[in-house]
Amino acid sequence: MKIPQVSVFVSNRPGRLQAVCKSLADAGVNLLSLTLADSGEFGLIRLIVSDPEKAVNVLAKAGLSATITDVVACPVNAAIGGLAELLSTAVGSQQIDYMYAYPSTLNGSNIMILRFQDVDKAIEALKATNFKAISKEELLG
Repeated sequence: MKIPQVSVFVSNRPGRLQAVCKSLADAGVNLLSLTLADSGEFGLIRLIVSDPEKAVNVLAKAGLSATITDVVACPVNAAIGGLAELLSTAVGSQQIDYMYAYPSTLNGSNIMILRFQDVDKAIEALKATNFKAISKEELLG
């Protein structure tokens, strides 16, 4: 299952993250997960939100560049070696562009958000394992 993720490009200066969060909150978009990376003068904020299309529109009106990309949410055993177990399957041989933890659990498992170069191929690889990609509805509740 593919999960839409919003990526926001911002200048790397004080107050930009607050502006993104406030714009979304004022529009009634629930921010469920956030990861932030910087590359000198610019930052990239990756978000899982309740309404990705609305978020992109709200951010565009605020003068920010935002796009939607597909990621995969996969529950991973919360015990030692859980992520290593996932990556030892065919999934680990896929091109993983980036990965981060979702700040919630599902049935006692951690949820990892993974961005694959070929999302469809990665989902097929997951189907051949004991792991599964969860749906947007399962992730968002």
